[in-house]
Amino acid sequence: MRLLPIPARAPVLALAGLSTAAAAALLLGAPLEYVALAAGVLLALGLVLAGFDLWQSLRLWRAAPLRIERNLPGAFSLGVPTVLTLTLVNEGAQAWRVSVFDELDTHFAFEGLPQEHTVPALSRVAIRYTATATQRGVARFGATQLRWRTRLGCFEVRQTLGEPRRLRVYPNFAALARYAWLSGDRRLAQIGIKTYAQRGLGTDFRQLADYKTGDSLRHIDWKATQRQRRPIVREFQDDRDQCVLFLLDCGRRMRADEGAPAQQAGGADGNGSTSTSHFDEALNALMLLSYVALKEGDEVGAMTFGCPPQERRDFAPRKGSATLNALMNRLHDIQPGATHSDYLLAAQELLRVQKRRALVIVLTNFRDEDAAELRPAIKLLRRKHLVLVASLRERVIGRIASQPLVHARDAVDVAAAHLFDQSRRDAFARVVGNDPLSVDVEPADLAVALVNRYHAVKRAGLL
Repeated sequence: MRLLPIPARAPVLALAGLSTAAAAALLLGAPLEYVALAAGVLLALGLVLAGFDLWQSLRLWRAAPLRIERNLPGAFSLGVPTVLTLTLVNEGAQAWRVSVFDELDTHFAFEGLPQEHTVPALSRVAIRYTATATQRGVARFGATQLRWRTRLGCFEVRQTLGEPRRLRVYPNFAALARYAWLSGDRRLAQIGIKTYAQRGLGTDFRQLADYKTGDSLRHIDWKATQRQRRPIVREFQDDRDQCVLFLLDCGRRMRADEGAPAQQAGGADGNGSTSTSHFDEALNALMLLSYVALKEGDEVGAMTFGCPPQERRDFAPRKGSATLNALMNRLHDIQPGATHSDYLLAAQELLRVQKRRALVIVLTNFRDEDAAELRPAIKLLRRKHLVLVASLRERVIGRIASQPLVHARDAVDVAAAHLFDQSRRDAFARVVGNDPLSVDVEPADLAVALVNRYHAVKRAGLL
């Protein structure tokens, strides 16, 4: 714990005042020897006072230094403001005037730092500030920077307290929590989810139940009805024990970042807005659909492509309540790179490791020039698996296409946006063929679109 004394503002101003007074006396004709003697005496007295102040303050500090207690969460969510608490503990008999600054990771925006407080003797002072993660991955929190004043205010002493910490920043769980809440209240239509489990659907037997108006007569269990002496029907549920496998693009296409407004993306940066990249939106959609599929009893797995081999993150399909946490721990810190994504190589690798038929969801950012590579990859995957291509479309194209025509040049921008969008749609249609499952949507709509497609697959028994 290294101490670094720094002259405070008051003695610096006093020294400047002494120099000014000496210069003014010389200009007014005072003898040089008298001015030098008076200035030297005053300077010596000041140095003695400052030295005694520093010695006495360091002695008192070392006898009973302040302690820092930092309350950090187990992990952060991307874009979610989190209130953090620092507690200064003074177990000595002296009050201290301190300025506090916490060393946050560079990928955090914050409000409420630095702060100045007086910590009375034998007391605790809680300092609260807000931190918002702006990037997923592993965040490093350094020690707490403390600057305290000596007893007479001649110096400010800088030092560090506490130990560095490394914490994880996960994708935002807000969409998942909202889905879980709405599904319990049967109000999923509020977020665009069109379907959910209903009685009498699917092919897997679930249980026997009393007949209710509207139940199909062909589902009546006559043996149970005769035994119970009242109408009994068989209830069914969607097929379980199926596999959902994500093929996540980590190449340069997924680095697109359009800087969504804070109210849309759920967080803020230093300028009051957040930037949720296409890759982050894809991870959010992956997380939500994984939650839904696991609740339905299916297996969930993931493979990444478009990144160097040593950075690949594969997750073998599995089921169970702990799968979602394990999946997020595996993927939370991966970032899209600047490399080109090889769709065909990714398809070949998936076929090599995934022998069982699965719903393969390709999460990517499609461009017209990718058609020649993506089409054969999809054709190869469809030999064994059900394939859903989910492509992210830039929202700025839609904004330009819908802007009002105020100036003449606006017509050119709008026409170009419509032309680009139509060209993209045509190329995407040529790649996926007559596939009603694949989607080409803006990032904010991806999660809902995937859940709806998943429900459609389950209802139709396509797997």
